[in-house]
Amino acid sequence: MMSKDQALIAVDAMGGDGGPRVVIAALALALSTDPDLRFRVYGDEALVRAQMDLFPELAPACTICPAPDVISGEEKPSLALRRARKSSMGMAISAVKTGEADAALSAGNTGALMAIAKLYLRMMRGIDRPALTTILPTLGKNGVVMLDLGANTECDMRNLVQFAVMGAVYAQSAMGIPCPRLSLLNIGTEEMKGTEDLRAAAALLRQTEQTAFQYTGFIESDRIGQGDADVIVTDGFSGNIALKTIEGTARFITNLLRRAFSSSLRSKLGFLLSKPAFRLFRVYLDPNNHNGAIFLGLNGIVVKSHGNANVSGIAQAVHLTAKLVRSNLVNCIADDLDMFFSQASNKELQA
Repeated sequence: MMSKDQALIAVDAMGGDGGPRVVIAALALALSTDPDLRFRVYGDEALVRAQMDLFPELAPACTICPAPDVISGEEKPSLALRRARKSSMGMAISAVKTGEADAALSAGNTGALMAIAKLYLRMMRGIDRPALTTILPTLGKNGVVMLDLGANTECDMRNLVQFAVMGAVYAQSAMGIPCPRLSLLNIGTEEMKGTEDLRAAAALLRQTEQTAFQYTGFIESDRIGQGDADVIVTDGFSGNIALKTIEGTARFITNLLRRAFSSSLRSKLGFLLSKPAFRLFRVYLDPNNHNGAIFLGLNGIVVKSHGNANVSGIAQAVHLTAKLVRSNLVNCIADDLDMFFSQASNKELQA
């Protein structure tokens, strides 16, 4: 019998750039700091077993589940759905549906993962669309939950309000913030700015009495990393552009500093003196230290790792997945949705 602290995670071992070599090493690393973890590992049995033989400590915590097929990184979601039943990705998600696992984790094709997860797990009652959600680093005391990051290119007022409730619960579960500060991403902070749906969502969030979060108004994209909000809600089109801009800017700054400090002997000496500070800078910007995104709104937990994540990055995603399982994320979202909708006066939202 599993203890209340154990978390059983279904893992797609074939996803990501490194495949079983990186995924299995990451499971061993995660288990070393969290011995209550348990895994069902889906993939090519020979490849998975060869890697697991390198980490004998994994044997008591892992069950190898042979999967004859693999969803490639370039595969269209429509084709992936037809091959889901025998793929490592599809079988991992199916384990959540059948109750064989508490959550699923994959570093594979994002579009295929969302399509299969939505088909197998279905949407929660009161949620129209899933939202791709992650935690970004900030200059504040904690990171910021941001959604949607690409699952939905167009969102109406109802979608944005649903994302707000889900994002607030996620901030509570993943970061331990009792009443997170929540903002809507916009082109200005004034109430008259933005689309009609944005303004309607803002009006509803202001007028509805609730304790799950504190709505603080609109926020502009240049404030995302300042720590002014704990949750930022937007549509997937704007959210994905913002995310890629943040990631590109981080790489630009890193490469610019590397070029500057190698430009002359004096610059190289300056780098040696500043090396401890730049080591901290690199750790702060390394996406592996913030790895793990989730499709909120499904009847189950499915976490997406970066495809190019290294061992520590995937281990970070494992720890995030376990934290969400132990916090009972899905049921908490359902409870807060019921409470919010019961208080909302907008008939369109309650439809």
